[in-house]
Amino acid sequence: MFDRLNEAMEHIERHVTGEIDVRVLARIAQTSEYHFRRLFSALAGMPLSEYIRRRRLTLAGGRVLSGEQSLLDIAVTYGYGSGEAFARAFRSMHGVGPADARRSGMVLRSQPRMTFHLTIEGSTPMDYRIVDKDAFRLLGHSTVVPIVHLGPNSAIDDFVSGIGADELARLEALSDQEPRGIVAAVESLDACREEGARVHYLHGVVSSAPTPQGASEWDMPASTWAVFAGEGKAPEAIQYLWRDVFTQWFPSNPYRSVPGPEILRTELSANRAEMSYELWIPVEHVE
Repeated sequence: MFDRLNEAMEHIERHVTGEIDVRVLARIAQTSEYHFRRLFSALAGMPLSEYIRRRRLTLAGGRVLSGEQSLLDIAVTYGYGSGEAFARAFRSMHGVGPADARRSGMVLRSQPRMTFHLTIEGSTPMDYRIVDKDAFRLLGHSTVVPIVHLGPNSAIDDFVSGIGADELARLEALSDQEPRGIVAAVESLDACREEGARVHYLHGVVSSAPTPQGASEWDMPASTWAVFAGEGKAPEAIQYLWRDVFTQWFPSNPYRSVPGPEILRTELSANRAEMSYELWIPVEHVE
């Protein structure tokens, strides 16, 4: 898997001044476009589009300092339609405009080429099961929230508090299939999953009951799910699990992620410092 990812990284370098088609990168990595974006984000810590942008501006920075081309020629080479657009992007990465950088020889920021290597991080087993589940419905209250990779998500906390204990109890009574009890479902608006990106969020239950008045309904098709269970410190345990699933489990197992909500069931300890959890991620088997 890592060899194929590195071939995709080499393709980016060969075409960094031209159009880079994510579908081509996914074919090189022998996976889907959706899974390639998710896997890259988890491994690299940034969206693919941001990595490509930084690589282009890194190489552009070298040309700016060399003084061998006009700033407009450099802008066009790296895909910017005007000198102004190039200057804004250059300043956002390097902290200085290209003209000032050329005049003063200032220090610029560099995004190194990425390569992926296997490291021995799998000493802790990950408990999972594969579930083929018929079509079902999620019933509850939904909103749009930002992604927070580490620590409390205040937008979710405020939203759930606003639902109220009585309404949550009414919903929980409707739970009649796995995953049981109150669950949180998250569906990305963008596969990159960068910090602050907006996602659809539903707090409710999996149920065959009629949709309660005022509640939202998400229809889920029949799917295969990878289900991960564990326990640890709240909320970091589940945030680390999400990371480890994409950086360790997927590269080591014959599955890839597919578009669709990811569903989380948690149970907090009495002091709310620890949690047990079950994370459901839609997947498909690959040869």
